[in-house]
Amino acid sequence: MYAPIKIRLAILGSTGSIGRQTLQIVRSLPDRFTVVALAAGQNLDLLAKQVEEFQPQLVYYQTESTTKKLECPAQFMPMEGMASYPNVDTVVVATSGIAGLFATIAAVKSGKNVAIANKEPLVMAGEIITNEAEMSDASILPIDSEHSAIWQCMIGEPRRAKYIILTASGGPFRNYTAKQLQKITPQQALQHPSWQMGKKVTIDSATLMNKGLEVIEAHWLFGIPIEDIRVVIHPQSIIHSMLEFYDGSVKAQMAYPDMRLPIQYALLQPDRIPNPDLPRIDWEKLKELTFEPPDYENFPCLKLAIDAGKAGGTCPSVLCAADEVAVDLFLKGKIAFTDIASLVAETLEQHEPLMEPSIEDILAVDDWARDYTLELARKKR
Repeated sequence: MYAPIKIRLAILGSTGSIGRQTLQIVRSLPDRFTVVALAAGQNLDLLAKQVEEFQPQLVYYQTESTTKKLECPAQFMPMEGMASYPNVDTVVVATSGIAGLFATIAAVKSGKNVAIANKEPLVMAGEIITNEAEMSDASILPIDSEHSAIWQCMIGEPRRAKYIILTASGGPFRNYTAKQLQKITPQQALQHPSWQMGKKVTIDSATLMNKGLEVIEAHWLFGIPIEDIRVVIHPQSIIHSMLEFYDGSVKAQMAYPDMRLPIQYALLQPDRIPNPDLPRIDWEKLKELTFEPPDYENFPCLKLAIDAGKAGGTCPSVLCAADEVAVDLFLKGKIAFTDIASLVAETLEQHEPLMEPSIEDILAVDDWARDYTLELARKKR
């Protein structure tokens, strides 16, 4: 009987939400995958359990942030080394923030399959990464449910669509007034109605910043102008995104909201392998699919992101850095929920963008934006 060749994985961010769900897919389909490398941040207790179970050759964790050491036979290697390691076929970039930037570049330069869930690398350095991927024949495989949906809808189409329509749940506060939004606590904001995600992404989903970042990401992934990418609120999170074609027809990808499905598709495409652990839509219980326009006034982060994407250059890097700092301050209780947008907006206003930036330019701007946002927040307190 034919036995499929196992795909050799490096999972960067293995202890985070996407990393853990990727390992659930590996568990469900053990004959399809071998875990070669695991990289984590500070959660050494969980990483130790993952290493014991999956026996990777390579391991990484943030030694500067912990006094602990992981005792295991795996070789310690930085993420860039893992991403370009010869025995790795597919690199899963499931880190958060800027942490995955250099590893993503290393992976595409090495011609790997790069299954990417980390938005910031493409948002900050989309032109650099896509150019490197084209030169090395690397494949960038989207894990985000929205981009996976677009990707799946594009299959078999001879021409690009007229519009990409990104759906968004609207988050837990889509019906809140401006006054109510000012009083939101971190605990409330971490309760997403549809998805189980890491803290940073969950807060970004609540402010709709996440959807704005997805607009920029879709531009680089699919080569469609930002002006032709639309956002619609779809609270049920069943339709994950749509394409509208020139003849007016619309193609949608639908599934139960579970990140393991787009992860599995990214890792195994074009194969669609049965997985008994994945949920399916119950058509008898599904009563309605509704849509509404986004509220740009109460959720200004969405427009900030779209405008930064249109401006281009280093503006998306400033957006990401300022947002990362602001979200961290909100989670620590140092600013209000509505201050996230105002801090990002003020930082962007003070930035003089560079067009066609190098990686060095992007890193310098990232440092400036972080420092400026922190200083702004300090002055407001």
